[in-house]
Amino acid sequence: MDFLQLPERTSKPRKYGLTSIIDLGTPYDELKSILMDYSPFIDVAKIGIGSAYITPNVKKKIDLYKEFQIKPYCGGTFFEKCYFQNKISEYLNYLKQLGIDYIEISTGTLDIPIQERLNLISRLVDDFHVIAEVGSKDINNQIPISEWKEEIELLLNAGCKYVITEGRDSGTAGIYDKNGNIKTNLIADILQDIDQQKIIFEAPTPKQQMYFINEIGPNVNLGNVKLSDVLVLEAQRLGLRCETFFMGEQDPAIRGAEYV
Repeated sequence: MDFLQLPERTSKPRKYGLTSIIDLGTPYDELKSILMDYSPFIDVAKIGIGSAYITPNVKKKIDLYKEFQIKPYCGGTFFEKCYFQNKISEYLNYLKQLGIDYIEISTGTLDIPIQERLNLISRLVDDFHVIAEVGSKDINNQIPISEWKEEIELLLNAGCKYVITEGRDSGTAGIYDKNGNIKTNLIADILQDIDQQKIIFEAPTPKQQMYFINEIGPNVNLGNVKLSDVLVLEAQRLGLRCETFFMGEQDPAIRGAEYV
């Protein structure tokens, strides 16, 4: 169907306008069924938290994502656990054995100094596509806006493919307050000086997703999206939901007037 005029969307393989889902244990057969219908709307798949370490048939799932042109990677908590136990070399070998060429460098649980993260990135960029995350999972850790912006710029300049803004899978930390409300001043300041096509905003709830679509546009990069929300999110991006209905419409006041 192509009779409606809708906001223009990027198409796979996308460089921006990404939908990055979080997989917290979707069984293989269920995942295959979902991807057969909805893979055109999914670009990146995070095997959430440290679950990849204990996921049954994880290599089979990784291969399935790649078969549907979806880039898989392991959650930042897995990286931080390996960092804490001085097992980074083992972790890199693990990723290579799985055929994963994306790696997340985060500091959501551990306080890893920015210079240490930059050193790690410089070691990794020749072998992996690096995604870095800024922000803390600790709601009491209030990072100044200037520090958010400085870290994002440093990480991108170090060679990161994308930078993720922390939001947790619950949408209650980082760029959100404990009630899930968006820190709009923080987002506005980030967007002033930084290329939004390089930022993945974690937005696990439809309300949060709609904010970013209305604020930035249909091709905003969104992360921590639930598999069950993929179709609804794509409808939101295309103005097919009430909250984004008028996005891209030239003059909503006169739309349909010829039929009145």
